Amino acid sequence: MRGDSTGDCCDMRGMLGFLILFLLSKKPMHGQELATEIATRKGEKKPSPGTIYPALKSLRELGFIVEEREGKTIVYSLTEKGENALKLAKRKFVRTFFGIFQD
Repeated sequence: MRGDSTGDCCDMRGMLGFLILFLLSKKPMHGQELATEIATRKGEKKPSPGTIYPALKSLRELGFIVEEREGKTIVYSLTEKGENALKLAKRKFVRTFFGIFQD
């Protein structure tokens, strides 16, 4: 997930970053909790740590999420910049896919 030219939003090349931001907008979560929720929503097995944690690192580097330690567990939550990025990404998603399921 990389910032667009304005640095305000993620690009839409992959859905993982978008989904992580969406899930964290509901509540702070740790990595395995995110993986479980993603698996539940997609109806597939959990994404591997090699998939989840690089995405989380990228989102953190963009300033969209922050980490907080709770004992040995790292809990991720959205920043204000992340909330704004999610709003923009939702608009882009709707604009891109609007009408795709209408016949």
